[in-house]
Amino acid sequence: MITVPPVLASALNNLAADWESDDGVSRLWRGDAALWTGADEGRWLGWLRAVPVSSGELKSLEALQREVRAGGFEHAVLMGMGGSSLCPDVLRQCFERPAGALQLHVIDSTDPAQVRAVDARIDYGRALFIVASKSGTTLEPDLFLRYFAARARQALGANAARQFVAITDPGSQLEQLARAERFGHLFHGVPAIGGRFSALSNFGLVPAAVMGLEVERLAARAAAMRAACEADVPLLENPGAMLGLMLAAGARIGRDKLTFVMSPAYKPLGAWLEQLLAESTGKNGVGLIPVDGEKVGPPEVYRDDRLFVYVRDQLAPDAAQDAAVEGLEAAGRPVIRLVLKDAYDLAAEFYRWEFATAVAGSAMGINPFDQPDVEASKVETRRLTVAYEAEGALPAEEPIIRDGSISVYADRMNAEVIAGRAGDGRLESVLGAHCDRIGPGDYLALLAYVEMADRHARPLQRIRHAVRDARGAATSVGFGPRFLHSTGQLYKGGPNTGVFIQITCDDSADLAVPGRRSTFGVVKAAQASGDYQVLSDRGRRLLRLHLTGNVAVGLDRIADLVRQNVHRGEAGP
Repeated sequence: MITVPPVLASALNNLAADWESDDGVSRLWRGDAALWTGADEGRWLGWLRAVPVSSGELKSLEALQREVRAGGFEHAVLMGMGGSSLCPDVLRQCFERPAGALQLHVIDSTDPAQVRAVDARIDYGRALFIVASKSGTTLEPDLFLRYFAARARQALGANAARQFVAITDPGSQLEQLARAERFGHLFHGVPAIGGRFSALSNFGLVPAAVMGLEVERLAARAAAMRAACEADVPLLENPGAMLGLMLAAGARIGRDKLTFVMSPAYKPLGAWLEQLLAESTGKNGVGLIPVDGEKVGPPEVYRDDRLFVYVRDQLAPDAAQDAAVEGLEAAGRPVIRLVLKDAYDLAAEFYRWEFATAVAGSAMGINPFDQPDVEASKVETRRLTVAYEAEGALPAEEPIIRDGSISVYADRMNAEVIAGRAGDGRLESVLGAHCDRIGPGDYLALLAYVEMADRHARPLQRIRHAVRDARGAATSVGFGPRFLHSTGQLYKGGPNTGVFIQITCDDSADLAVPGRRSTFGVVKAAQASGDYQVLSDRGRRLLRLHLTGNVAVGLDRIADLVRQNVHRGEAGP
């Protein structure tokens, strides 16, 4: 049982009473779409019964595992995006690599430096390539496949396709390609499972098998959690339903900033939870705003819009983290505690959180299985890349400020507001003025279209903590375009409580995409522009900073200026 934070008790009791009187858990298991919005929700509940996997499915995964070991492979490259890459990335980082097992590399960014970095790490003669795309038409996996398939053919010749594995829904474009090219393996997804709910399907389990993990053990942990969430379990004893109602109760009383505190061993789980919650609940002007990666601060740096979730490692808890969380609880901050006894418990958590997200979506009155605003960004990106293919250039833009290696862009509405606040128009004044637009209940989101690397993450973390400590605001950091399939839905379709800083850069070296005029750098730039345009169209508080030269140096300068110029206070839009 999860202990209920006292501040949630009243709202939770009301929601639980309504849920029980409406026979909510049984209706969920029956696939009653009226539990949500009465749209197509019933079509997207395949994850409910995705575990336990059948003995036949287990045998297929175990056979793949044996074949991979016998084949002398040393590396596996997982090419995906969003739901098809985040679960494997969690498993990659949270499990110790078994002796003799492959090293998994996950590529889910069109940043050319990241693609090149994966390329440089692998021996093509000893590498397995897994392309994962539910629809088979997602832009990023298609580009990754084009690149790595061409490189593999150069290195291995006509037999290169035998080292490729496809995970996709039956009948997809990717399945057709895999059969035509005679890929070594083809695994099907379940059409009734959406991408972000697919962790316990082949999208998560095939990479787990390739990594040498005990797939049967993962399935058993997930099956135990599924049994605990069945319709015949009393509501107050149902771990998935009660967690979902707690999340919805928090949102109902204004605690919609769901802040994760992760034991070091399970820190990577936050990125998976971030996507599941943001993309599922951030729509129709509402949403749970996941906060992943903030360091725990003293109670006084937080406003009353926070609900904390502490995922604690039972075997090796962090003493300083324990003390910090106890300090939050002593100060009356609501904390939900979850305990994992080992990494295999991640499978149970995948199921628990999928169930909880479905329940929270019902209590919040939204469809948790669609992502309309992600599609809006895709449409804008497609328009820009098609234009580039035809004309050889993306639309030119004019900055409102140039200061050395940093150029500042804003749409008319935001430029006027910032000009009125900044006074002298210097870069430091503009940054301070924009951050001071963060009022009570707001959050800051840093949208960084730069290589995901420690040297870039460190200054971004400095920015977020400076703003949190000065303004009391929740913060989010996302590397683009990865976050477009995650928090991107929330930013555009959720509540208009975000203040956004998009950061783009010149790529020091671009990378061609075989068969396309657009390079990886051009695609990344188009994705950033599409993201910016949709945020602007939705009237979001938005600023774009473009860096030339050394990106880490530019980010450090921005961090210094924000820290020096963000002001304490209650100013808002």
